[in-house]
Amino acid sequence: MTATVNVFLKEGVLDPQGKAAHHALDSLGFDDVKDVRIGKQIILQLDTDDKVKAEAEVKEMCETLLANTVIEDYTIEIN
Repeated sequence: MTATVNVFLKEGVLDPQGKAAHHALDSLGFDDVKDVRIGKQIILQLDTDDKVKAEAEVKEMCETLLANTVIEDYTIEIN
């Protein structure tokens, strides 16, 4: 089973990488880009077939290590 975790800064938290990418895209003529937020994606290979257990474990991983929940949000997708 594969778990995909997307971690991104919470709304209102300054994203300097996103601002730099937005400025660069604007300089390259991509004028329709309203905002850019940069995050990270973590892909976990899990040794279980229990989707409920996998989601609970990945959520615990995010809360303890993979995401700084003070300034970051995350989404989990289990396949």
